[in-house]
Amino acid sequence: MTTVRALIAEDEPILALTLAQTLQRLWPELQIGAVVENGIAAVQEALAQRPDILFLDIKMPGKTGMDAAQELAEEWPDDRPFPLVVFVTAYDEYALQAFEQAAADYVLKPVSDARLARTIERLKARLARDEERGHELERVVAQLRALVPAMPAAAERLAVIRAAVGNQIRMIPVEDVVYFEAADKYVNVVTTDNESLIRTSLKELLPQLDRNQFWQIHRGTIVNAGRIDVAIRDESGKLSVRLRGRAESLAVSRVFAHLFKQM
Repeated sequence: MTTVRALIAEDEPILALTLAQTLQRLWPELQIGAVVENGIAAVQEALAQRPDILFLDIKMPGKTGMDAAQELAEEWPDDRPFPLVVFVTAYDEYALQAFEQAAADYVLKPVSDARLARTIERLKARLARDEERGHELERVVAQLRALVPAMPAAAERLAVIRAAVGNQIRMIPVEDVVYFEAADKYVNVVTTDNESLIRTSLKELLPQLDRNQFWQIHRGTIVNAGRIDVAIRDESGKLSVRLRGRAESLAVSRVFAHLFKQM
């Protein structure tokens, strides 16, 4: 029998231990390769161990379970089946309905034997259908798109970016921005001729931008759609874009590749 391996990412040690012990009791053949405390470690260990199943807590420090799943969907190698993803959540009934509609599996905290047993049966059934494993990444990407909340309406759209440069404040008209790039706790604002850092995050910035003009193409990149010259797919199927006025190319993640389907 082929060994099935799992990874658990849960920041509450007691809940992590309980989930691991319950899984071992209900599914003795399952091998739990690692139990990690945050989303950053979840991504690192998943890429290193290539487990068959991921149990991801929705709310974790560093990266949420959703963030970790998105990063793994972007970074996962093409020659290995993507893991089956189970979200561990304390969300209320209405949030759970969204998970059901997106066909993402989940277990609710505190984890009950009956609910986990149903999840295990679903996982075993999916693992047995080898012909579907090659499509698991596509399914997860579709789930991630469905589970990303609609962009909230901002009270006021940004017209000017105020970026500190030494002892000066550079005033950058938003239409002059070619792209925004996450840089640790900052965002790099890139124009044709300059780059400037602002102390904010992409998540905070995105609702303040016109979504028709600025497209998120990667978890760390937002581009001015009007500055996109061409989208290129390489031999492995990965997308990148070239931008007018800049020499570099920017990667497009699997989650956002649908933006470049032919009209």
